Amino acid sequence: MTQMPIKTLHITNYYHSTSGGIRTFYRALLEAADSHKRHVRLVVPGSEEAIENVGQFGRIYTIAAPRSPFFDPNYRLLFPHLYTLPYGSALKRILRAEQAHLVEICDKYTLCYLPSILRKGWISGVRPPVLVGLSCERMDDSISAFVSPGRAAHRFSDWYMKKIYSPRFDHHISNSAYTAEEVCRALGKRTDLEVHVCPMGVESGLFSPLRRRATTRESLLDVFRANSHPEKKFRLVLSVCRMSPEKNISLLLDLMEALGNDRSAEYGLLIAGAGPSAARFEETGERRAPGRVRLLGHVGDRERLADLYANCDVLVHPNPREPLGLAPLEAMASGLPAVVPNSGGVLSYASARNCWLAPPTGTAFASTVRQLFADDRARRDRVEQALATANQFSWPIVTERYFGLYDRIFATSKRPWTRSQYESSGRSPSLGA
Repeated sequence: MTQMPIKTLHITNYYHSTSGGIRTFYRALLEAADSHKRHVRLVVPGSEEAIENVGQFGRIYTIAAPRSPFFDPNYRLLFPHLYTLPYGSALKRILRAEQAHLVEICDKYTLCYLPSILRKGWISGVRPPVLVGLSCERMDDSISAFVSPGRAAHRFSDWYMKKIYSPRFDHHISNSAYTAEEVCRALGKRTDLEVHVCPMGVESGLFSPLRRRATTRESLLDVFRANSHPEKKFRLVLSVCRMSPEKNISLLLDLMEALGNDRSAEYGLLIAGAGPSAARFEETGERRAPGRVRLLGHVGDRERLADLYANCDVLVHPNPREPLGLAPLEAMASGLPAVVPNSGGVLSYASARNCWLAPPTGTAFASTVRQLFADDRARRDRVEQALATANQFSWPIVTERYFGLYDRIFATSKRPWTRSQYESSGRSPSLGA
């Protein structure tokens, strides 16, 4: 059968107007659909139903869904009744209309039962697709951050991954070796379910050291001018992260306290990000590092975000259990030195050659920041290596890698489609009623 590009349909709960890496990934995938001439569909929860076309080949379906009662209320959840109960639903209509060759689910909780429903053919009129689970976080880390770090919680997480989540799919994709570890552990000795590691990327054309401007930098310095001493060098520290407990944001305040003892330089911390911990963090920051911590909220304007990276002096990324971490990659593309933890998914691309690795404590990060500014030559060399690394993770390269992986997964599927089924699914139907 002559191969044309397969149609992929992606479903996730990790998507809203101010969400981070997963939203960035899917937008990049949708925007690349036209150049690859392949149909890409995304289904996400929202406040009301909507359809957004992205170019000629991409489409986003939004399904009305309630706010999450857990963790972060900015997220909404597509609950199992949308695909398990016998009555019709928007999700079922989308699955019937699109007839995707491959369905990818990025969610370990409310959507993880959908693969079994599709495999058994319990949604009438939907041909069973190839089923892929996309892991962009680790459940054990989420349980530790939001429920309990205790042994019982970890045992539950391991049981859930082994019995509830991992076996339901035909293939798994993880955004880093770190996230893949958990899925591989859950699958144990099973060899029939493959786990593929495929990192995500960066807009290397947008994030660039060429955006550094004296006027932009001065405007950022003005934020701290009233509390600075003219005789000291002032350095702008940037962190781009969601303000949520699992991101280890308390390290940032420990860092600023430790840097407050420097005699030759002063430091101001700018945080681009929003989340449930923002208000409390800001209040605590004013007490522990008065006048030296400023929260910018979610920076949805990508041009403004790129200007932030290019005009600060160092990025600090606090999370030692980061699944991948796009912020350090964006900093590297911007020519901004980055201090990152010596663990987690950031090690997919970060090393002692292109970043500064440190144990995830405020004291260790402060020491590493001082070391970074003490050696100009080493800083220039690592920044040069970082720029080369970021180019290897540019979105055109990464999206082509993902599309190629989807094609290989489909081609090796044990449920090949007939020519007529294959060709009819390549069309782009309207949703209908």
